[in-house]
Amino acid sequence: MARQRTAEQGTAEQDTAEEDTAPAAAVRAGTRNPLVIAALALAVCAAGAAGWGGWLRYEATHDDAASFAQARDDALAAGEQAVQNMNTLDHRSLEKGLDSWEQSTTGDLHRQLIDGRDAFAQQIAEAKTVSTAKVLSGAVTELDQRAGRAGVMVAIRVTVTAPKGEPAVKESRLLGSLTRTAEGWKLSALGQAPVGSTAG
Repeated sequence: MARQRTAEQGTAEQDTAEEDTAPAAAVRAGTRNPLVIAALALAVCAAGAAGWGGWLRYEATHDDAASFAQARDDALAAGEQAVQNMNTLDHRSLEKGLDSWEQSTTGDLHRQLIDGRDAFAQQIAEAKTVSTAKVLSGAVTELDQRAGRAGVMVAIRVTVTAPKGEPAVKESRLLGSLTRTAEGWKLSALGQAPVGSTAG
């Protein structure tokens, strides 16, 4: 009886061992299966592609934001400088001042300055005035990079000195339209901002 029980126990243990090793063998067999290997490889590649695609989208978005910020800064700097140039003129160096006006502008505004240059130069020469401008603040009001258009609002202080009397000081807010040219952003229109508008 003892020998019979021992034999039965041995058979049971052998069956249990075979059952325990069966899953491992199945896993090894499955791992060696070319279809399983291919499926695993595809899953890893898909995960990697998804991660790489996400990074590319992030990088593209970041680049677009950086490009927009740079264009905005360029437009604002050019707009502020152009507005300052357009409000600065010295009767003692008229040609230089009017050249600066024309170099700061494009489009209809540029043509208006060219057409009226002689008459305006005569007026300033007779008045013998000196106008200086200082930008107080500025802001970009619109920006279309693809179209090459931008808008700026600039707060400025202009001091006009005549041969007689005290200098006249005036602060105002101006709205400028900018057009991107081969030489950079230039003013294509300039006018007084509505009352209550703010810049910066």
